[in-house]
Amino acid sequence: MFKTNSYFDKKVLSIAFDSNEGKATVGVMAPGEYTFGTTSKEYMTVVSGEMEVQLPGESTWKTYKPYEMFEVEANQSFNVKVSVDSAYKCIYK
Repeated sequence: MFKTNSYFDKKVLSIAFDSNEGKATVGVMAPGEYTFGTTSKEYMTVVSGEMEVQLPGESTWKTYKPYEMFEVEANQSFNVKVSVDSAYKCIYK
């Protein structure tokens, strides 16, 4: 069944489900700056809008647009800046 989650005063909302790729979430982010932590490897794909991302150990930020994906290893944290409402899909391995 589906499980809903909200973070950062409901500025980030997600729905968790089991996909044919494994555990997954789809969600939306309102404009803002966020730091996320991982417990497993994550494959994050931007669905709409765009996300500026600072990956673990990096000093620079990279902008990801629809259909672009980035990976974050388990037990890491990464930063995201969103300037417009944006949607994503995340697969957990």
